[in-house]
Amino acid sequence: MRFGFVASHGSAHEVVAMAQEAEACGWDGFFTWDGISIGPMDTWDPWAVLAAVAVRTERIRLGAMVFPLARRRPWKVAREALTVDHLSGGRLVLPVGLGATEDGGFSHVGGEAGTYRERAARLDEALAILDLAWTGEPFSYAGTHHTVTDLVIAPRPVQRPRIPVWTVGVWPYERSMARAARWDGIVLQQRGTEAEFPPDDVAAAVEWLGRRRAEGSVDAVSPPTGAVFDVVLQGRLSDDADAAAEHLRPYARAGATWWVESRWDDRDTPESLLARIRQGPPVL
Repeated sequence: MRFGFVASHGSAHEVVAMAQEAEACGWDGFFTWDGISIGPMDTWDPWAVLAAVAVRTERIRLGAMVFPLARRRPWKVAREALTVDHLSGGRLVLPVGLGATEDGGFSHVGGEAGTYRERAARLDEALAILDLAWTGEPFSYAGTHHTVTDLVIAPRPVQRPRIPVWTVGVWPYERSMARAARWDGIVLQQRGTEAEFPPDDVAAAVEWLGRRRAEGSVDAVSPPTGAVFDVVLQGRLSDDADAAAEHLRPYARAGATWWVESRWDDRDTPESLLARIRQGPPVL
């Protein structure tokens, strides 16, 4: 199991400093977040943050938890991601989801939140466009929500054939899970709750994904070279190292490949996040 950390609080300079500390302290991934407005929290542009982090680190995997592609222009995302991929030497991963209407992602700016089904369609079209854009070849695309004609985005990403994509998958909803099975990893969620998955449910989701991918019953996209299918969990662990490791062992046995430490409480501060980063990731 690999371990990531979300910089949920802090100034732009503090977030970059957290990334450097995370790399020095043995974390495997460092993540910002993609929001427009969440209460009084500082809200930085994720691509600007990731670009800064990319040039200040050398090893750690980078991303944001998560990019709601339904409210972004996919050809712009393709170029932003390509830039960070090159700045980082091929360390970017792209966690994506539909985006929640109530978290400020749509409601504060009059965005086209639409229905769940519409946001899902926008996400699928955006992913198809990203896949085409990262070939570095001219491409066109005609969808319900997006149209592209003879566009070239160059150069190609460092990672081949493209940047890895983790999609949010809501267990046990087949349509959502099937979308995740097509790409390179899943950010597991339960619909209607932010409670942690029981390990047995994680194991069931992993078995379902493996079976569907092995059967060829999903139209899987060619994975990046050397990639494995990642199963990503998020949450808040105890600050006690032994308790954290004990909590995670059943999830590792169930097939989870990443734990991303995500701390969003009002009690959290840049100082407390940095202190936790310096403790290092759990040791299983």
